[in-house]
Order: sequence, then structure tokens, then C-alpha cells
Amino acid sequence: MDNFTAGKTGKITILSLKQGEMLLERIEEFVKKSGIKEGVVLSGIGTLDKCVLHMVMTTGYPPVEHFARWDDKALELASIQGFIANGKPHLHTVVSDNERTWAGHLEYGCRVLYLAEVVIMETAGTGLVREPDDKGIKHLRQDAR
Repeated sequence: MDNFTAGKTGKITILSLKQGEMLLERIEEFVKKSGIKEGVVLSGIGTLDKCVLHMVMTTGYPPVEHFARWDDKALELASIQGFIANGKPHLHTVVSDNERTWAGHLEYGCRVLYLAEVVIMETAGTGLVREPDDKGIKHLRQDAR
């Protein structure tokens, strides 16, 4: 196990996405435009009518992966959380309908149904990057540069 401590926390921004906006694409656009290199996505809520989640389906290596997709389906966006390392968000989410709940890695192609609100806190001082190990699994590490 590794641990990393941010030297300081910065501003907190609340993104308010409107109907029809693409969720991950807008988050990435904001992170890039704002120059955020490190941060924490503290919260995300709303509704979606299109959603793509990436899930690991096996315990062996290499993993069998599944991309769950919902098109034209009303979903509650119950949670988004994750972090930003080297300017790249790594986010997981929980969505549900009136019968089931799903969780997984947030992928491109999730569209806001009515609204979505995402809270991002900038951090600094860790120099975090995500890089693959010898198996290709991306882990956090501190950039020595």
C-alpha cells in the first residue's frame, strides 16, 4: 500500500450540467480548461438517459471486462467519486432505476437527462500520476520529475 498527502487543498468547484450534456466529457473539458492537475471528485448526483459503465467480471488476470450500456433509459445518478491525477479524472459511479442499482467505472457516452451536479476539489503537492505496472494495471505513484 502506498499513501500520498496533498500539500494543500485548493478551490472547490461545483459543476452544474444541463439536459443533453455529456457527463464525463464535460468533466474532462472543465479539468483541462481549468488546468487542474490534481484533485478529488467529492460528489456527483443527477439523472441520466444514456449511460456506459465499465465493470470487471472476473478475479483472474487478465480480467474479463464488461461495458454495460443503457440508451434512452431514465437513471438516477446516485454518486460519482474519484480523483484527478496528472490532469486525468478516474471516476466511479452508482446509477439506479426503480428496480436495480449498478456501479462501475464512468465511461464516455453518459448523457444528462435533467441535471447533474459534480463537486471537484483541487489539491496540490502530491505529483500523482497513474501508470501501468508490469501487468498493465494502472496504479498511482508520485512523479519524481
